[in-house]
Amino acid sequence: MDKKILEEYTHACILLKETEEEIQALDRKRTPSIFGKVKGSNPEFPYQARSFTVSGTAFDDVDGKELRKQRQILEERRVRAKKVKLRVEEWMNIIPMRMQRIIKYKFFEEMTWEETAAKISGKATGDSIRMEYHNFMRNQK
Repeated sequence: MDKKILEEYTHACILLKETEEEIQALDRKRTPSIFGKVKGSNPEFPYQARSFTVSGTAFDDVDGKELRKQRQILEERRVRAKKVKLRVEEWMNIIPMRMQRIIKYKFFEEMTWEETAAKISGKATGDSIRMEYHNFMRNQK
């Protein structure tokens, strides 16, 4: 694991959220937009007249294909972002807890090294935390 994948994690989380919002917006376009009523009867006894509501979408086959293709592309993007996110989260579970905290504060919460040091320990400095991180990452390759 390297620093690049940690930076990608943050972007993957944001992209995942944005993509899910785009999928929801696209799905709203596909919601029924034409409503109508038809008359019929109950399928079982007693056969009495009933009114049924039917609905459909107001776009032609070309629009439908485009919407399906857009959704497929968004779904692929969502899956890819989720894989990056899960890969980093799995790795985070196997590294020492102190390093998990350093990485969480520095990269996920985007704190400075000094702010990270203050969260980790009152005696640590920003430079000592930064060196601890760099030494750890050097040994990860």
